[in-house]
Amino acid sequence: MSLLTEWREYAYSLDTNKREGQLFWANYFNVEKAVYEQILADPENVVTGTVEELAAKYDMKLSLMVGFLDGINDSLVNPNPIDEMDKDTVVNLGFDKELLYKNMVDAKAEWLYTLPQWDALLTEERRKELYREQKKSGTVVKEKKVGRNDPCPCGSGKKYKFCCGR
Repeated sequence: MSLLTEWREYAYSLDTNKREGQLFWANYFNVEKAVYEQILADPENVVTGTVEELAAKYDMKLSLMVGFLDGINDSLVNPNPIDEMDKDTVVNLGFDKELLYKNMVDAKAEWLYTLPQWDALLTEERRKELYREQKKSGTVVKEKKVGRNDPCPCGSGKKYKFCCGR
């Protein structure tokens, strides 16, 4: 079984309404925040190493590092092979800052997209713009329905009921 499969089976099987699940996720989010504080502080330094080395570097359990890699993978310039990775797989944390910010907003991870390290990476105006873009992308807009007596959208000049509405 791959590390990613083990992580997902364990982490997502925990009941967040019970104390064990709440403690696990609270711990994970604190560890995740600490890692993001470090990598956002020096974005030009693309962090690379094996999964085990990065877990040791950021002082976290291997399973939590796998969860972190799972979460950041969609925001990386060169995604990691997370489906097949083991502890000796070489991975990188070279992220696209705007994509990472938008993904944090999408995940509703306010504790991450409000980190003070973002001030040096993106202007406040750009962060607001990315925030709005991400929020809008999930909004479904229903088109106005054509009424029976409205002009037909095909452009015939007839009423809808006498044209395409038959």
